[in-house]
Amino acid sequence: SVCRLNVHSQGNYSSWPTKKGEVEATNHRIRVTLNSQNTENIEKVCADLISRAKAKKLKVKGPVRLPTKTLRIHTRKTPNGEGSKTWDFYEMRIHKRLIDLHTSSEVLRQILNINIETGVQVDVTIH
Repeated sequence: SVCRLNVHSQGNYSSWPTKKGEVEATNHRIRVTLNSQNTENIEKVCADLISRAKAKKLKVKGPVRLPTKTLRIHTRKTPNGEGSKTWDFYEMRIHKRLIDLHTSSEVLRQILNINIETGVQVDVTIH
């Protein structure tokens, strides 16, 4: 089972101190990118993430369905070049979804604490 979670941040995002010296979590624009070869798995993970975010009353945009990448390989069936010129065609489709959230990183950890389907790669970028 392949499940990968990458977190990237761009910029300085430390928490801001308040008047009393407490630390207040700031809201960030967070982009969650999902990649998968299976459409059903990626749609299920998207639905789970969005339902959990809406339950926490967060501002959610997405899922944005990006164009499917199709990787094709054409290869000869015969290893030595003899015989009739027959070919094998292999194809792999990669589906990609984007979800934008406006939340703090603590709430993001609670939202992303779900059972991610096999074969779905999750990439989190904090802007």
